[in-house]
Amino acid sequence: MGVGTAGGVVTEMFYLPGTTPEQAPANALAEKAVQQLLAYCDDADYVFDLPLAMRGSEFQRRVWQSLREIPRGQVRTYGELAKHLDSVARAVGQACRTNPFPPLVPCHRVMGANSLGGFAGSDDQNGFTLGVKRWLLAHEGHKEYQWQQATLL
Repeated sequence: MGVGTAGGVVTEMFYLPGTTPEQAPANALAEKAVQQLLAYCDDADYVFDLPLAMRGSEFQRRVWQSLREIPRGQVRTYGELAKHLDSVARAVGQACRTNPFPPLVPCHRVMGANSLGGFAGSDDQNGFTLGVKRWLLAHEGHKEYQWQQATLL
C-alpha cells in the first residue's frame, strides 16, 4: 500500500500492485500507518488509530461513515447503503470509488446486487484491485470468500 501524509495526518492510502518497489516510510506517521496495516493483516479485528484528513463532500463523508459501520465479515449492497442514506446506488458507488482510506474505511464490504461489484475504480472481475477485495473479504471472515484466502495470499 501507498500511504500519503502531510501536516500530521494521513492524507491517503492506496493499493499498489505487487511489482511496485518497496519504499521506506518517509516519516513517523507513515511508519505508524505501515505498522497498523501490518497489524490488521495479522488480525482482521485490529482497530486503526490514525489521524485522517477526512476531505470530501458532505455526502461522501456520510457514505464513508456508513462503511465504517458495516461489521467485519458482513457486506452491504450499493442499493442497501443508498436506501439507508436516502440516495441512489450509483452515487454510493462513486463515493466508494473516491474513498481515500482503504481498508480503514472498508469500501471492500460493499457489493453489487448480483455481483462482487467494483473496487478502487475497477470492475474487471480478474483485475488486481478485485483480487485485493476478495482477499480482504476472506481475511475478514466473509463466508463466501474464506475458501479463496489461501490462493490469494
